[in-house]
Amino acid sequence: MKVGVLLASAAVLAGVTAAIAQADVIGQRKSVMKGVGAATRTGTQMARGDAPFDLAKAKEVFSVYEDAARKMPGLFPETSKAGGDTSAAPRIWQDLPTFKAGFAKLEADAKHASGAAKDLPTFRVAFGDLTKNCGACHENFRVSKN
Repeated sequence: MKVGVLLASAAVLAGVTAAIAQADVIGQRKSVMKGVGAATRTGTQMARGDAPFDLAKAKEVFSVYEDAARKMPGLFPETSKAGGDTSAAPRIWQDLPTFKAGFAKLEADAKHASGAAKDLPTFRVAFGDLTKNCGACHENFRVSKN
């Protein structure tokens, strides 16, 4: 009898631990993407002239994208397909190589953009090219919550 209770308790604990880990990874990717969103707002404001161009801030924007591109591929384990109010589309796990290749491209493009941006005109071009990656990924790998 006691062995049965212990096994049942262990199974419940394992399930709770898996649920916490799943929610944690979803929370981590949400946090990374919030950082990208903030960097995008900063970059957009500078590109539009709503905020003064600042080369150090421009480099920081590109650094946030580069860091996110390195982190994000590891934040989509099979156990995180659902729950945690995720907007990740099932297609991610159906085509994981393409999904991960998109982040590799984003990382390379962010590095290039950082080196290419020297002033406002070059920043606008680099930032515009870089953010095209975002739209492509969101269109193919994100579920709209409208």
